[in-house]
Amino acid sequence: MKKFFPFLLFLILFYCSCTTNAVTGRRQLSILPESQLQLMAITEYKSFLSQSKVIGSTSSRDAEMVRRVGKRIENAITQYYSSKGKANILQGYKWEFNLVENKEVNAWCMPGGKVVVYTGLLAVTQNEAALAIVLGHEIAHAVASHGNERMSQALITQGVGIAGDVLTSNNRKVNSIFNGIFGPGSQIGFTLPNSRKQEYEADHFGLIFAAMAGYDPKEAIPFWQRMSQAAGNQHTPEFLTTHPADENRISRLQGYMNEALQYYKPPVK
Repeated sequence: MKKFFPFLLFLILFYCSCTTNAVTGRRQLSILPESQLQLMAITEYKSFLSQSKVIGSTSSRDAEMVRRVGKRIENAITQYYSSKGKANILQGYKWEFNLVENKEVNAWCMPGGKVVVYTGLLAVTQNEAALAIVLGHEIAHAVASHGNERMSQALITQGVGIAGDVLTSNNRKVNSIFNGIFGPGSQIGFTLPNSRKQEYEADHFGLIFAAMAGYDPKEAIPFWQRMSQAAGNQHTPEFLTTHPADENRISRLQGYMNEALQYYKPPVK
């Protein structure tokens, strides 16, 4: 019985910590309050920017484009959640969009709307609509609480979270797990090993957010084709990775397209 007790406690914690995502409708493990993740994100985001070459929007058309696209996606998400009566989910979000000099093909969004695009990504996006597809995808990970879900899984796996008093911003293990997922030294964004289910959710809702922002969602198909070509021969079999294989991702995106197009209203020129 003594050996069974920790396992029973684990199951109780797991069950009690699961919540239903207000938009995706999926049950998710969620131990940490979103407000705590946002505070931790502010610290890590500032640290990352302080160690990076941030390109100012007043001196770069690319940086201005990143912030323009980001703002339109932000407005679309606010509209989407408000239309669902779920505007409170975005409470505490203080959006920032920065372009950073880095050859990696990457972009990411921390909890609370802290977004970074690497200059290396722009060679693959090639146009504003494709950049919107990327930002829609990355921001969808944040607003769908995928980071909280991954952190919660890691906390339980590492034996943290059984006692509520350990879940404080000063807890070293919690901070260590956060840094491993979101920190400047971690591989986040397109290289972040989200689960396949999370990736498809981000594709699905990211497509809707981009369409609501006035960007043609059909641009997702040629963009991911270019991403596949950019990867060259470095493909990993899907069963060995949490990311969907490119052909499977593109097939899913095509399946989401009719829904996304219902939200698409080209901006009046």
